[in-house]
Amino acid sequence: MPKLKPETLEARREHILDAAEHCFARSGFHGCTMADICTEAKISAGALYVHFESKEALIAGIVERNRAQIAEEFAKLSKAPDFTAALQALGEHYALEEPQYKRILNLEIGAEATRNEKIAELFLACDRFVIDSFTELIDRATREGRISPVGDPHIMAQTICIIGEGMFWRRAVDPSFNGRELISSVMTAVSALLNPPSSVASTDGVRTPDSKLLEEQT
Repeated sequence: MPKLKPETLEARREHILDAAEHCFARSGFHGCTMADICTEAKISAGALYVHFESKEALIAGIVERNRAQIAEEFAKLSKAPDFTAALQALGEHYALEEPQYKRILNLEIGAEATRNEKIAELFLACDRFVIDSFTELIDRATREGRISPVGDPHIMAQTICIIGEGMFWRRAVDPSFNGRELISSVMTAVSALLNPPSSVASTDGVRTPDSKLLEEQT
């Protein structure tokens, strides 16, 4: 049997992960079988097991792929001239534009993490990566004078992620949910956390842009 090129193997692996995402979202972690994934991907069992030995291994592959994608998007966000606008575009991508099954898949992985130690380890590691990376972004943007958050960067990162996760959850469970009707008010709230109006007091001693200007003038 001829040896496949690395790029061919990688493409096949990605194809299997795509199929697994659809199957897990449609049938759940326990309702889905490896045979179902083979059928979805249109491959043999042998071809599947070359890449993934179990459903846990498939979840690990999905989580790692998501983490790599987030790292790439955060790298772009760190260089964006308008931090808040770039954050809104990223939020719209995940909350509005990605297919609904992606949001259902996230819920399924999270639910399985509550009863499966291996999945919990994967899920929490990715969650910590997102929060820590976002914290670093907010801290850097603050030091560069691009934003002036009302609180500690780590608290701000967690707060904004919770807001986003609420949007994800609603989209996953409610087919009639219209996130586009809410995105404007959601971003108004997020903007107030990152760039508060002068009338909003800092909760941890972080000065607002207006307070800094007033100090300079005096």
